[in-house]
Amino acid sequence: MALMKTSNRLTLYILIAMVAGVVLGYVVHVSAEPIFVETFSKNIKLLTTIFIRLVQMIIAPLVFSTLVVGIAKLGDLNSVGRVGGKAMLWFVAASLVSLLLGMVLVNFFEPGVGFTDIQGDAAEAEKLTTNTQQFNLQKFVEHIVPRSVVEAMATNEILQLVVFSIFFGVATAAMGEKAKVIVEGLDAVAHVILKMVGYVMNAAPLGVFGAIAAVIAVKGLDVFWFYGKYLLFFLIGIAMLWMILLFVGYLILGKRLPELLRHIASPLIIAFSTTSSEAVFPKLTEELEKFGCKDKIVSFILPLGYSFNLDGSMMYMTFASIAIAQANGIELDLGTQLTMLLVLMLTSKGIAGVPRASLVVVTATCAMFKIPPEGIALILPIDHFCDMFRTATNVLGNTLATAVVSKWENELGPAVPPTES
Repeated sequence: MALMKTSNRLTLYILIAMVAGVVLGYVVHVSAEPIFVETFSKNIKLLTTIFIRLVQMIIAPLVFSTLVVGIAKLGDLNSVGRVGGKAMLWFVAASLVSLLLGMVLVNFFEPGVGFTDIQGDAAEAEKLTTNTQQFNLQKFVEHIVPRSVVEAMATNEILQLVVFSIFFGVATAAMGEKAKVIVEGLDAVAHVILKMVGYVMNAAPLGVFGAIAAVIAVKGLDVFWFYGKYLLFFLIGIAMLWMILLFVGYLILGKRLPELLRHIASPLIIAFSTTSSEAVFPKLTEELEKFGCKDKIVSFILPLGYSFNLDGSMMYMTFASIAIAQANGIELDLGTQLTMLLVLMLTSKGIAGVPRASLVVVTATCAMFKIPPEGIALILPIDHFCDMFRTATNVLGNTLATAVVSKWENELGPAVPPTES
Protein backbone atom coordinates (compact mmCIF):
# COMPACT_ATOMS: atom_id res chain seq x y z
CA MET A 1 0.00 0.00 0.00
CA ALA A 2 2.96 2.32 0.55
CA LEU A 3 3.55 2.90 -3.17
CA MET A 4 -0.09 3.68 -3.85
CA LYS A 5 -0.27 6.06 -0.90
CA THR A 6 2.88 7.86 -2.06
CA SER A 7 1.45 8.30 -5.57
CA ASN A 8 -1.89 9.55 -4.23
CA ARG A 9 -0.13 11.91 -1.85
CA LEU A 10 1.88 13.47 -4.69
CA THR A 11 -1.31 13.96 -6.73
CA LEU A 12 -2.99 15.60 -3.74
CA TYR A 13 -0.04 17.95 -3.19
CA ILE A 14 -0.11 18.93 -6.86
CA LEU A 15 -3.84 19.73 -6.73
CA ILE A 16 -3.32 21.78 -3.56
CA ALA A 17 -0.46 23.61 -5.28
CA MET A 18 -2.72 24.45 -8.26
CA VAL A 19 -5.40 25.95 -6.01
CA ALA A 20 -2.84 27.84 -3.93
CA GLY A 21 -1.24 29.19 -7.11
CA VAL A 22 -4.59 30.48 -8.40
CA VAL A 23 -5.40 32.15 -5.06
CA LEU A 24 -1.99 33.80 -4.64
CA GLY A 25 -1.82 34.86 -8.27
CA TYR A 26 -5.27 36.45 -8.13
CA VAL A 27 -4.50 38.30 -4.87
CA VAL A 28 -1.35 39.75 -6.42
CA HIS A 29 -3.20 40.62 -9.63
CA VAL A 30 -5.94 42.65 -7.92
CA SER A 31 -3.94 44.26 -5.13
CA ALA A 32 -0.44 45.02 -6.44
CA GLU A 33 1.04 47.65 -8.74
CA PRO A 34 1.82 46.54 -12.34
CA ILE A 35 5.59 46.79 -11.76
CA PHE A 36 5.36 44.52 -8.72
CA VAL A 37 3.12 42.08 -10.61
CA GLU A 38 5.67 41.75 -13.39
CA THR A 39 8.51 41.20 -10.91
CA PHE A 40 6.45 38.75 -8.86
CA SER A 41 5.48 36.73 -11.93
CA LYS A 42 9.08 36.56 -13.12
CA ASN A 43 10.41 35.48 -9.71
CA ILE A 44 7.68 32.98 -8.76
CA LYS A 45 8.09 31.30 -12.14
CA LEU A 46 11.64 30.39 -11.12
CA LEU A 47 10.08 27.52 -9.14
CA THR A 48 8.74 26.12 -12.40
CA THR A 49 12.05 26.75 -14.14
CA ILE A 50 13.90 24.78 -11.46
CA PHE A 51 11.51 21.83 -11.76
CA ILE A 52 11.57 21.79 -15.58
CA ARG A 53 15.37 22.01 -15.66
CA LEU A 54 15.66 19.15 -13.17
CA VAL A 55 13.54 17.02 -15.49
CA GLN A 56 15.42 18.18 -18.60
CA MET A 57 18.62 17.14 -16.85
CA ILE A 58 17.62 13.48 -17.09
CA ILE A 59 15.72 13.45 -20.40
CA ALA A 60 18.68 12.91 -22.75
CA PRO A 61 20.35 10.00 -20.90
CA LEU A 62 16.96 8.39 -20.28
CA VAL A 63 15.83 8.58 -23.93
CA PHE A 64 19.17 7.31 -25.20
CA SER A 65 19.58 4.46 -22.74
CA THR A 66 15.98 3.22 -22.83
CA LEU A 67 15.57 3.47 -26.61
CA VAL A 68 18.84 1.66 -27.36
CA VAL A 69 18.06 -1.06 -24.81
CA GLY A 70 14.50 -1.36 -26.11
CA ILE A 71 15.66 -1.88 -29.71
CA ALA A 72 18.40 -4.28 -28.64
CA LYS A 73 15.94 -6.34 -26.60
CA LEU A 74 13.56 -6.56 -29.56
CA GLY A 75 16.32 -8.72 -30.97
CA ASP A 76 16.33 -8.26 -34.73
CA LEU A 77 15.48 -5.79 -37.46
CA ASN A 78 12.25 -7.62 -38.28
CA SER A 79 10.98 -7.07 -34.72
CA VAL A 80 12.07 -3.42 -34.76
CA GLY A 81 10.32 -2.88 -38.09
CA ARG A 82 7.16 -4.67 -36.96
CA VAL A 83 6.82 -2.78 -33.68
CA GLY A 84 7.83 0.51 -35.29
CA GLY A 85 5.32 -0.05 -38.09
CA LYS A 86 2.48 -0.64 -35.62
CA ALA A 87 3.48 2.47 -33.69
CA MET A 88 3.57 4.62 -36.83
CA LEU A 89 0.17 3.27 -37.87
CA TRP A 90 -1.27 4.52 -34.58
CA PHE A 91 0.64 7.82 -34.74
CA VAL A 92 -0.44 8.68 -38.30
CA ALA A 93 -4.09 7.69 -37.70
CA ALA A 94 -4.28 9.63 -34.41
CA SER A 95 -2.58 12.68 -35.96
CA LEU A 96 -4.96 12.77 -38.92
CA VAL A 97 -8.00 12.40 -36.67
CA SER A 98 -6.73 15.22 -34.44
CA LEU A 99 -5.98 17.58 -37.33
CA LEU A 100 -9.29 16.84 -39.07
CA LEU A 101 -11.25 17.30 -35.84
CA GLY A 102 -9.67 20.72 -35.30
CA MET A 103 -10.43 21.71 -38.90
CA VAL A 104 -14.06 20.60 -38.73
CA LEU A 105 -14.75 22.32 -35.39
CA VAL A 106 -13.11 25.63 -36.30
CA ASN A 107 -15.21 25.77 -39.47
CA PHE A 108 -18.37 24.88 -37.57
CA PHE A 109 -17.96 27.22 -34.57
CA GLU A 110 -16.00 30.01 -36.34
CA PRO A 111 -14.30 31.22 -33.14
CA GLY A 112 -12.18 33.77 -35.00
CA VAL A 113 -15.20 35.78 -36.15
CA GLY A 114 -15.54 38.92 -34.03
CA PHE A 115 -11.98 38.76 -32.71
CA THR A 116 -10.85 41.88 -34.56
CA ASP A 117 -11.91 44.23 -31.74
CA ILE A 118 -9.87 42.43 -29.08
CA GLN A 119 -6.46 43.74 -28.05
CA GLY A 120 -3.87 41.01 -28.42
CA ASP A 121 -0.36 40.50 -27.14
CA ALA A 122 1.53 42.26 -29.93
CA ALA A 123 4.97 42.16 -28.30
CA GLU A 124 4.93 38.39 -27.81
CA ALA A 125 3.54 37.91 -31.31
CA GLU A 126 6.46 39.88 -32.74
CA LYS A 127 8.90 37.54 -30.96
CA LEU A 128 7.17 34.47 -32.43
CA THR A 129 7.14 36.01 -35.90
CA THR A 130 10.86 36.74 -35.65
CA ASN A 131 11.57 33.17 -34.50
CA THR A 132 9.81 31.72 -37.55
CA GLN A 133 11.20 33.97 -40.28
CA GLN A 134 13.90 31.42 -41.03
CA PHE A 135 11.46 28.48 -41.01
CA ASN A 136 12.00 26.55 -44.25
CA LEU A 137 12.65 23.06 -45.58
CA GLN A 138 16.36 23.27 -44.81
CA LYS A 139 15.72 24.21 -41.17
CA PHE A 140 13.12 21.44 -40.93
CA VAL A 141 15.63 18.81 -42.11
CA GLU A 142 18.32 20.18 -39.79
CA HIS A 143 15.85 19.91 -36.91
CA ILE A 144 15.43 16.18 -37.61
CA VAL A 145 18.93 14.97 -38.57
CA PRO A 146 21.54 15.45 -35.82
CA ARG A 147 24.88 17.03 -36.61
CA SER A 148 26.27 15.84 -33.29
CA VAL A 149 24.74 13.56 -30.68
CA VAL A 150 26.45 15.62 -27.99
CA GLU A 151 24.81 18.78 -29.33
CA ALA A 152 21.43 17.01 -29.48
CA MET A 153 21.80 15.91 -25.87
CA ALA A 154 22.97 19.34 -24.73
CA THR A 155 19.99 21.08 -26.32
CA ASN A 156 17.46 18.31 -25.52
CA GLU A 157 16.53 17.88 -29.18
CA ILE A 158 14.38 14.79 -28.65
CA LEU A 159 13.79 14.03 -32.33
CA GLN A 160 17.51 14.21 -33.17
CA LEU A 161 18.29 12.05 -30.17
CA VAL A 162 15.69 9.49 -31.28
CA VAL A 163 17.28 9.31 -34.75
CA PHE A 164 20.76 8.68 -33.30
CA SER A 165 19.44 6.19 -30.72
CA ILE A 166 17.62 4.19 -33.41
CA PHE A 167 20.82 3.89 -35.46
CA PHE A 168 22.83 2.99 -32.36
CA GLY A 169 20.21 0.50 -31.16
CA VAL A 170 19.92 -1.24 -34.53
CA ALA A 171 23.73 -1.50 -34.76
CA THR A 172 23.86 -2.86 -31.21
CA ALA A 173 21.22 -5.49 -32.01
CA ALA A 174 23.13 -6.50 -35.15
CA MET A 175 26.31 -7.07 -33.09
CA GLY A 176 24.62 -9.76 -31.03
CA GLU A 177 26.66 -11.15 -28.12
CA LYS A 178 29.57 -8.77 -28.72
CA ALA A 179 27.38 -5.82 -27.68
CA LYS A 180 25.80 -7.56 -24.68
CA VAL A 181 27.95 -5.61 -22.20
CA ILE A 182 26.79 -2.31 -23.73
CA VAL A 183 23.13 -3.32 -23.45
CA GLU A 184 23.55 -4.38 -19.83
CA GLY A 185 25.42 -1.17 -19.01
CA LEU A 186 22.78 1.07 -20.61
CA ASP A 187 20.03 -0.95 -18.92
CA ALA A 188 21.66 -0.20 -15.56
CA VAL A 189 21.93 3.50 -16.50
CA ALA A 190 18.21 3.56 -17.36
CA HIS A 191 17.27 2.10 -13.97
CA VAL A 192 19.49 4.63 -12.16
CA ILE A 193 17.84 7.49 -14.08
CA LEU A 194 14.39 6.14 -13.23
CA LYS A 195 15.43 6.08 -9.56
CA MET A 196 16.30 9.77 -9.92
CA VAL A 197 12.76 10.37 -11.19
CA GLY A 198 11.38 9.80 -7.72
CA TYR A 199 13.66 12.47 -6.28
CA VAL A 200 12.89 15.00 -9.02
CA MET A 201 9.11 14.50 -8.81
CA ASN A 202 9.16 15.71 -5.20
CA ALA A 203 9.65 19.19 -6.66
CA ALA A 204 6.56 18.90 -8.90
CA PRO A 205 4.12 20.70 -6.54
CA LEU A 206 6.47 23.69 -6.32
CA GLY A 207 6.78 23.78 -10.11
CA VAL A 208 3.00 23.66 -10.50
CA PHE A 209 2.50 26.38 -7.88
CA GLY A 210 4.96 28.71 -9.60
CA ALA A 211 3.50 28.21 -13.09
CA ILE A 212 -0.12 28.84 -12.05
CA ALA A 213 0.64 31.80 -9.74
CA ALA A 214 2.76 33.52 -12.42
CA VAL A 215 0.16 33.40 -15.19
CA ILE A 216 -2.82 34.35 -12.99
CA ALA A 217 -0.89 37.27 -11.46
CA VAL A 218 -0.33 38.75 -14.93
CA LYS A 219 -3.54 37.78 -16.74
CA GLY A 220 -6.02 37.60 -13.87
CA LEU A 221 -9.26 35.64 -14.09
CA ASP A 222 -10.85 38.11 -16.51
CA VAL A 223 -9.01 36.48 -19.39
CA PHE A 224 -11.58 33.67 -19.21
CA TRP A 225 -14.45 36.08 -19.75
CA PHE A 226 -12.96 37.88 -22.75
CA TYR A 227 -11.86 34.70 -24.46
CA GLY A 228 -14.59 32.43 -23.15
CA LYS A 229 -16.00 31.54 -26.56
CA TYR A 230 -12.63 30.61 -28.05
CA LEU A 231 -11.66 28.54 -25.00
CA LEU A 232 -15.08 26.88 -24.81
CA PHE A 233 -15.01 25.76 -28.43
CA PHE A 234 -11.45 24.49 -28.06
CA LEU A 235 -12.39 22.52 -24.92
CA ILE A 236 -15.30 20.96 -26.79
CA GLY A 237 -12.76 19.78 -29.34
CA ILE A 238 -10.43 18.44 -26.63
CA ALA A 239 -13.35 16.60 -24.98
CA MET A 240 -14.33 15.03 -28.31
CA LEU A 241 -10.71 14.02 -28.98
CA TRP A 242 -10.46 12.41 -25.53
CA MET A 243 -13.69 10.49 -26.17
CA ILE A 244 -12.35 9.21 -29.50
CA LEU A 245 -8.97 8.20 -28.05
CA LEU A 246 -10.49 6.55 -24.98
CA PHE A 247 -13.11 4.73 -27.07
CA VAL A 248 -10.45 3.26 -29.37
CA GLY A 249 -8.32 2.52 -26.31
CA TYR A 250 -11.23 0.66 -24.69
CA LEU A 251 -11.83 -1.37 -27.85
CA ILE A 252 -8.24 -2.64 -27.65
CA LEU A 253 -7.43 -2.61 -23.91
CA GLY A 254 -10.89 -3.47 -22.61
CA LYS A 255 -11.43 -3.32 -18.86
CA ARG A 256 -7.78 -2.43 -18.23
CA LEU A 257 -8.29 1.10 -19.52
CA PRO A 258 -9.49 2.56 -16.16
CA GLU A 259 -6.48 0.94 -14.49
CA LEU A 260 -4.19 2.63 -17.03
CA LEU A 261 -5.81 6.01 -16.36
CA ARG A 262 -5.25 5.57 -12.62
CA HIS A 263 -1.56 4.96 -13.25
CA ILE A 264 -1.13 8.14 -15.29
CA ALA A 265 -3.29 10.45 -13.14
CA SER A 266 -0.30 12.14 -11.53
CA PRO A 267 1.67 12.63 -14.79
CA LEU A 268 -1.46 14.03 -16.45
CA ILE A 269 -1.93 16.64 -13.71
CA ILE A 270 1.74 17.66 -13.82
CA ALA A 271 1.70 17.97 -17.62
CA PHE A 272 -1.56 19.94 -17.40
CA SER A 273 -0.28 22.44 -14.87
CA THR A 274 3.29 22.92 -16.19
CA THR A 275 2.29 22.85 -19.90
CA SER A 276 5.27 20.60 -20.66
CA SER A 277 4.87 16.95 -21.64
CA GLU A 278 8.66 16.64 -21.27
CA ALA A 279 8.22 17.22 -17.53
CA VAL A 280 6.47 13.85 -17.15
CA PHE A 281 8.44 11.71 -19.61
CA PRO A 282 10.48 9.92 -16.91
CA LYS A 283 7.47 9.42 -14.63
CA LEU A 284 5.34 8.19 -17.54
CA THR A 285 8.01 5.63 -18.44
CA GLU A 286 7.93 4.35 -14.87
CA GLU A 287 4.12 4.20 -14.64
CA LEU A 288 3.68 2.40 -17.97
CA GLU A 289 6.09 -0.32 -16.84
CA LYS A 290 4.17 -0.63 -13.55
CA PHE A 291 0.97 -0.96 -15.58
CA GLY A 292 2.40 -4.04 -17.27
CA CYS A 293 3.98 -2.75 -20.50
CA LYS A 294 7.32 -4.44 -21.15
CA ASP A 295 10.31 -2.14 -20.80
CA LYS A 296 11.51 -2.91 -24.32
CA ILE A 297 8.20 -1.67 -25.77
CA VAL A 298 7.95 1.40 -23.51
CA SER A 299 11.53 2.46 -24.19
CA PHE A 300 10.98 2.15 -27.95
CA ILE A 301 7.46 3.57 -28.40
CA LEU A 302 7.35 6.41 -25.87
CA PRO A 303 10.32 8.41 -27.22
CA LEU A 304 8.95 7.97 -30.74
CA GLY A 305 5.55 9.17 -29.54
CA TYR A 306 7.05 12.30 -28.06
CA SER A 307 8.29 13.21 -31.53
CA PHE A 308 5.53 11.89 -33.77
CA ASN A 309 2.33 11.69 -31.72
CA LEU A 310 1.16 15.06 -30.37
CA ASP A 311 -2.60 14.71 -30.64
CA GLY A 312 -3.64 17.73 -28.57
CA SER A 313 -1.11 20.05 -30.21
CA MET A 314 -2.14 18.93 -33.69
CA MET A 315 -5.82 19.55 -33.08
CA TYR A 316 -4.97 23.00 -31.75
CA MET A 317 -2.76 23.88 -34.70
CA THR A 318 -5.52 23.56 -37.30
CA PHE A 319 -8.00 25.17 -34.90
CA ALA A 320 -5.75 28.18 -34.18
CA SER A 321 -4.44 28.68 -37.73
CA ILE A 322 -7.90 28.83 -39.31
CA ALA A 323 -9.27 30.91 -36.40
CA ILE A 324 -6.58 33.54 -37.11
CA ALA A 325 -7.58 33.51 -40.78
CA GLN A 326 -11.22 34.03 -39.73
CA ALA A 327 -10.23 36.93 -37.46
CA ASN A 328 -8.50 38.58 -40.43
CA GLY A 329 -11.46 38.00 -42.76
CA ILE A 330 -9.53 35.52 -44.94
CA GLU A 331 -11.55 32.80 -46.63
CA LEU A 332 -9.76 29.47 -47.00
CA ASP A 333 -11.27 26.94 -49.41
CA LEU A 334 -11.36 23.23 -48.59
CA GLY A 335 -8.33 22.43 -50.75
CA THR A 336 -6.22 25.08 -49.02
CA GLN A 337 -7.29 23.84 -45.60
CA LEU A 338 -6.42 20.24 -46.47
CA THR A 339 -3.02 21.39 -47.76
CA MET A 340 -2.51 23.26 -44.49
CA LEU A 341 -3.40 20.07 -42.63
CA LEU A 342 -0.71 18.09 -44.45
CA VAL A 343 1.86 20.85 -43.89
CA LEU A 344 1.07 20.84 -40.17
CA MET A 345 1.35 17.05 -40.14
CA LEU A 346 4.99 17.38 -41.22
CA THR A 347 6.10 20.57 -39.50
CA SER A 348 4.74 19.61 -36.08
CA LYS A 349 7.22 16.79 -35.50
CA GLY A 350 9.69 17.13 -32.68
CA ILE A 351 8.05 19.99 -30.77
CA ALA A 352 7.26 17.97 -27.64
CA GLY A 353 8.61 19.18 -24.33
CA VAL A 354 8.75 22.88 -25.19
CA PRO A 355 5.90 24.88 -23.65
CA ARG A 356 3.89 26.74 -26.33
CA ALA A 357 6.15 25.46 -29.12
CA SER A 358 3.05 24.72 -31.21
CA LEU A 359 2.57 28.49 -31.51
CA VAL A 360 5.83 28.70 -33.45
CA VAL A 361 4.48 26.13 -35.92
CA VAL A 362 1.15 27.99 -36.16
CA THR A 363 2.95 31.27 -36.82
CA ALA A 364 5.12 29.71 -39.53
CA THR A 365 2.10 28.04 -41.14
CA CYS A 366 0.14 31.31 -41.18
CA ALA A 367 3.03 33.03 -42.96
CA MET A 368 3.22 30.17 -45.46
CA PHE A 369 -0.46 30.55 -46.37
CA LYS A 370 -0.43 34.37 -46.53
CA ILE A 371 -2.29 34.74 -43.24
CA PRO A 372 -0.83 37.67 -41.23
CA PRO A 373 1.31 35.87 -38.60
CA GLU A 374 0.89 38.91 -36.34
CA GLY A 375 -2.66 37.60 -35.86
CA ILE A 376 -1.19 35.17 -33.35
CA ALA A 377 -1.36 38.10 -30.91
CA LEU A 378 -5.14 37.63 -30.74
CA ILE A 379 -4.93 34.18 -29.15
CA LEU A 380 -1.83 34.65 -26.98
CA PRO A 381 -3.62 35.91 -23.84
CA ILE A 382 -5.61 32.67 -23.56
CA ASP A 383 -2.97 30.35 -25.00
CA HIS A 384 -1.47 29.28 -21.67
CA PHE A 385 -4.80 27.77 -20.64
CA CYS A 386 -5.26 26.09 -24.03
CA ASP A 387 -1.72 24.74 -23.69
CA MET A 388 -2.64 23.04 -20.42
CA PHE A 389 -5.31 20.95 -22.11
CA ARG A 390 -3.41 20.16 -25.29
CA THR A 391 -0.32 19.07 -23.30
CA ALA A 392 -2.38 16.70 -21.14
CA THR A 393 -3.93 15.34 -24.34
CA ASN A 394 -0.47 14.71 -25.79
CA VAL A 395 0.40 12.67 -22.70
CA LEU A 396 -2.83 10.67 -22.94
CA GLY A 397 -2.22 9.95 -26.64
CA ASN A 398 1.30 8.67 -26.05
CA THR A 399 0.18 6.60 -23.08
CA LEU A 400 -2.51 4.90 -25.15
CA ALA A 401 -0.14 4.37 -28.08
CA THR A 402 2.39 2.58 -25.86
CA ALA A 403 -0.24 0.43 -24.14
CA VAL A 404 -1.99 -0.44 -27.41
CA VAL A 405 1.20 -1.48 -29.20
CA SER A 406 2.12 -3.56 -26.12
CA LYS A 407 -1.24 -5.32 -26.43
CA TRP A 408 -0.83 -5.85 -30.17
CA GLU A 409 2.59 -7.41 -29.51
CA ASN A 410 1.20 -9.64 -26.71
CA GLU A 411 3.67 -7.91 -24.36
CA LEU A 412 1.15 -6.44 -21.91
CA GLY A 413 1.51 -8.18 -18.56
CA PRO A 414 -0.23 -7.71 -15.22
CA ALA A 415 0.30 -4.51 -13.27
CA VAL A 416 2.92 -4.39 -10.52
CA PRO A 417 1.16 -4.91 -7.15
CA PRO A 418 1.09 -1.76 -4.97
CA THR A 419 3.24 -3.39 -2.32
CA GLU A 420 6.16 -3.77 -4.72
CA SER A 421 8.64 -0.97 -5.40
